Amino acid sequence: MSIQIRGLLAALILLITTTQAQAWSLFGKDKHYADTRYPIVLVGGIIAFDDIAGVDYFYGIADDLRDYGADVYESNVSAMQGNEYRGEELITQIEEYLAVSGASKVNLIAHSQGAPTARYVAAVRPDLVASITSVHGENRGTPVADVIRGVVPAGSVTEGLADAITFAFAGLWEAASGGPNPLNQSASAVLADSTTAGMADFNRRYPQAMPAGDCGTTGQHTVNGVQYWSWGGTGVQTNYLDPFDSLLVSVTKMAFPKGMKHDGVLPLCGMYLGTPIRHDYNHNHADAIRQLFGLLGWAVDPKTLYRNQANRLKNAGL
Repeated sequence: MSIQIRGLLAALILLITTTQAQAWSLFGKDKHYADTRYPIVLVGGIIAFDDIAGVDYFYGIADDLRDYGADVYESNVSAMQGNEYRGEELITQIEEYLAVSGASKVNLIAHSQGAPTARYVAAVRPDLVASITSVHGENRGTPVADVIRGVVPAGSVTEGLADAITFAFAGLWEAASGGPNPLNQSASAVLADSTTAGMADFNRRYPQAMPAGDCGTTGQHTVNGVQYWSWGGTGVQTNYLDPFDSLLVSVTKMAFPKGMKHDGVLPLCGMYLGTPIRHDYNHNHADAIRQLFGLLGWAVDPKTLYRNQANRLKNAGL
């Protein structure tokens, strides 16, 4: 037998065995890997949506979780509103998910502004929430909002103009995604809640699972029966083909003091909540939800992180 034929046969055997192993992993022993006791609800940040024209905010993540046995809902709270306002919307949606699923609670996995949105729900309605996982969460605000607030003071003409532009843009965004609130979008509400001072005030009112100090890494794991985890990253430009990376490098990066670790939008110190999983992934703020369209750098695919967290919740009886 020639060397070429032997090589071809070896490659064919490898292909067959690999395909069988993948099929077994997906449809055999691992099909319940992410099968949590309570449904998972994904909660987006600023300009949140479930999907627009078939493109998910959490790009490809919900379907991957479902492939591994999870019951997943993609929430659709206001694209541009304050934390408490969005939290009340999320409570209404959770109640609908529970009515459909028959479950008594949900696991919230929240990105960016979705973290304080979810934290508000857990604070005022802990009976609805089994756990919160903060993913690159906006738990201490961002210097980006501080810089913008310096240019757009509260009550100024420029703030009014920003609200008018937001009303038009976010209203269309809400209509495209079937969102709950196309007629009440507010840039000033988002900005007020996203400054470091605004989030400090929020944390005084809803301190559950927040680490102590200015840059604490571990908070209470369980508060009022709700369990808390977080993960994050400090990548900025992770893929030169990704337009989001260019925005993070050329614009938002300038808001951060030299030496401060961040993901292009949020400081590392603000990503911690409850029990830290890991906070040094080579992911920027958009990578954490696999945007733009899954363009990632040399780093673990976030699908794996969400899947592993679902398994962690499952093993915790959640």
